[in-house]
Amino acid sequence: MISGTLHTIDGRPALRFERTLAYPIERVWRAVSEPAELERWFPAAADWTPAAGETFEAAGASGEVTEVDPPRRLAWTFAGQSYSFDLAPHGDGCRLIFTHVIDDRGLSAQTATGWEAYLSRLEPHLAGQGISEEKAHEQWGDVHERYAERFGVDPAPGRRFAAALRGDDGDA
Repeated sequence: MISGTLHTIDGRPALRFERTLAYPIERVWRAVSEPAELERWFPAAADWTPAAGETFEAAGASGEVTEVDPPRRLAWTFAGQSYSFDLAPHGDGCRLIFTHVIDDRGLSAQTATGWEAYLSRLEPHLAGQGISEEKAHEQWGDVHERYAERFGVDPAPGRRFAAALRGDDGDA
């Protein structure tokens, strides 16, 4: 799947992902806001309540919750970048929009590919059928190339990143 789009917010590149989920907004809210739920599908579980102004640590960096409007909006900053989940009822389910304001447009394909992998774990998590991080990242290379083409960015940084994770020289 390749669903991310690249936008500009306040002069900075921003990635936007939209998902329609067959689960009520309250259930999706728990999945995006509760640490025990986040750790099952998100890259790092934030140890938060969450409450506006609350600071937290995750994956060796710090963040701050900037906005909470249960079960509609959760926004935070982390390592100097902005993130948000916006939820809205959609039929019997929920529409989720995840936004990440990034620093470097040149890394947009790499970042979008990572989010695509993590967001692919959300719906199976909601269904009680977790997907491992490894399985979610199996198509990373192909998805990355498609994002690089879609966003018109050099794929080399993402290729080097993936090669470093694999432990090879990046010529693959």
